Amino acid sequence: MSHDIEHHAPPFDDDAREREWLAQETAARRERLGLDPAGDDARMRQYRRLARALREPLDATLPADFAHRVAAMVPARGARAADARFERGLAIALGVALLLAAGVVSALYGSAWLPAMATILPVLHPLADRWLLAFAACIGVSCLLEPRQRQAR
Repeated sequence: MSHDIEHHAPPFDDDAREREWLAQETAARRERLGLDPAGDDARMRQYRRLARALREPLDATLPADFAHRVAAMVPARGARAADARFERGLAIALGVALLLAAGVVSALYGSAWLPAMATILPVLHPLADRWLLAFAACIGVSCLLEPRQRQAR
């Protein structure tokens, strides 16, 4: 079995990454073979120290309070729910503010651009207005009932 690194090098798209990988592999090989670190530069010594640390066996036993420590790192479910409610409230407030702004802009400047828009848009059949209104009502009712459906699930 050969210890030559170049034969096992993965394909690299960047020369700098390849040089870095080769430096790490060379340091690991030199550490594994127990070669003298006297001629190594600072980067090579650092990689050899890392290779040495990775070869150390792990502690097989976990601390008695390991599960408690891990659970303490996870944010509480209530805090996540409160954050989600706050973000949803902000999104709704932003949507309402944008709708109000659109209404104010339409009221103030609509007389200037609304007739031009009416000439661009195709003329719809009178029944189409009712269907568009019904479609908009269905979408609105669906959006209003969606939180209740989510709670029911």
